[in-house]
Amino acid sequence: MPTVNIQGFDQYYELHGQADRPPVLLISGLGGTGASWGCQVERLAREFHVILPDQRGTGRSSRAADGYTTRQLAADMAGLLHHLGLGPVHVVGASTGGAIAQHMALDHPEAVASLVLSSSFARFDAYMHRQFAIRGRMAATWDRPSLLAGYSLFLFSPRYTREQPEAVQTWIDKAASHPASAEDRAIALKRIDMIAAHDTLPDLGRITVPTLVLCGEQNHCTPLPLSEEMAAAIAGARLVVMPEAGELIELEQPADYHRILASFLNSVV
Repeated sequence: MPTVNIQGFDQYYELHGQADRPPVLLISGLGGTGASWGCQVERLAREFHVILPDQRGTGRSSRAADGYTTRQLAADMAGLLHHLGLGPVHVVGASTGGAIAQHMALDHPEAVASLVLSSSFARFDAYMHRQFAIRGRMAATWDRPSLLAGYSLFLFSPRYTREQPEAVQTWIDKAASHPASAEDRAIALKRIDMIAAHDTLPDLGRITVPTLVLCGEQNHCTPLPLSEEMAAAIAGARLVVMPEAGELIELEQPADYHRILASFLNSVV
């Protein structure tokens, strides 16, 4: 699969589905890798042309020394779309990806046809600052399997962990098995600082594209009040709350998530 160097690093990306179908850019969460979308890639590729990048410093993209702001990562995504000759596209961002997507809509409106903000936030509140202060200390010192086991407590709902313990363990094992580089720990800490600094709330009123905000009812990572705040700030935004789901709603409730997402995308094509 190809890489492109536009913003000063080698960005890995994949293309799925037929090129003549409506383009959908999937921007992943804090881990930064396109593979984190799991089965949603295959599901969406049946109807759409899916662009699936690994973000700066993650996955199979190169380990850039700097540029870790949500605004710069939005510029990375816009540069990739320009390279591919695509746009405007439907932008779907999960968690950190939703923060990046907000900057795409604000700074690169010509690239964005619609916006989906899934388990995301416009700014940290007191809960988020406390959570990521703890997670930052974990990321600085814990080994990878222990870190991901700890993260799973924030990312999956209690009910899903109770009823699907094997699936949660598979997620931990798979994420822990990804190839690591010497720079990964430092980059992970930079990415935590990046999202803690993110604040687009005063500007969200400038977003005019159709917007869907999705959140799990039992999201203990980016809790529901953050999605309510975004939906209230974006004119015409639709908020959908998925019962009993946690942060990773696309993995916990894949069929319902895809149904809601595809319905919205088809309504704005």
